[in-house]
Amino acid sequence: MSHQPLPPGLPILAARSNDSHKGTFGRALLVGGSVGMPGSISLSGQACLKGGAGLVTLAVPDAIINTVANFEPSYMTWALPTDRQGHIPFHAKGRLSEKLNAADCLAIGPGLGQSRGLFHLVSYLYETLARPMVIDADGLNLLSQREDPLAGHVGPRVITPHLGEFRRLVGKPHLMMEAARTMAVELAARQNVVVVLKGPQTLVTDGQNHWHNPTGNPGLATGGSGDVLTGLITALLAQTLDAYQAAVLAVFMHGLSADLAALETTQTGLTASDLLPFLEDAWREYESRRDQAST
Repeated sequence: MSHQPLPPGLPILAARSNDSHKGTFGRALLVGGSVGMPGSISLSGQACLKGGAGLVTLAVPDAIINTVANFEPSYMTWALPTDRQGHIPFHAKGRLSEKLNAADCLAIGPGLGQSRGLFHLVSYLYETLARPMVIDADGLNLLSQREDPLAGHVGPRVITPHLGEFRRLVGKPHLMMEAARTMAVELAARQNVVVVLKGPQTLVTDGQNHWHNPTGNPGLATGGSGDVLTGLITALLAQTLDAYQAAVLAVFMHGLSADLAALETTQTGLTASDLLPFLEDAWREYESRRDQAST
């Protein structure tokens, strides 16, 4: 596929300088996981590494930290308290702040679960964190319980709902995808967030700019694929792309990896973890097209 040009409007990530080091490509912090749900945040962490972040740390409940660490040796782990239900409690924000101060961006939600303490923790981080933040999965479900789910934040925000999560955010349980796309643009503009409305031809919008993704296939309709996307967006935020550009490029690369994977596996049998090795092929494809365009 390398003879094809990159789609118009796709962000161009510059080639890496020869004097780069791991600090050059940012420090990403991902918060998630709960007892019985260690895989989601692990997929996000692995995808964040494959997306090019220099240093990746997963902050997870101490009850699952060994399981999460065993998935991948290349990311770091940071133990947070575990409450009686197996979730991260609100008082973990004190320990979490030690890592937040060193992070360039934050993702929260994969495998997180839901509790009153998590509602307050996610709300607190959403409102007060000045750095870029990606909110996915249970992070979105918790925000949807707020009176005005997306109001009152101080830093760049990327939300990544599928249709069901978007319905909960806007309080319209029967909303169809076409109407949701229109509402996503309005919501992004009104709340100053980037909305990634996942589905066929995933929409990325900041309320002014819009991207309909040309890559991807039904093989992505499987548990964990959204966690991979969260990790990719976070990686690109760590590499200093702005929130809209990071979301667009991550969505494109996520879909491209699925397209490449389906050529060797099947759409039916594709799993989220299958995407990870094909992200390398997707980067090779992207860089080949980018370099051709510059000559």
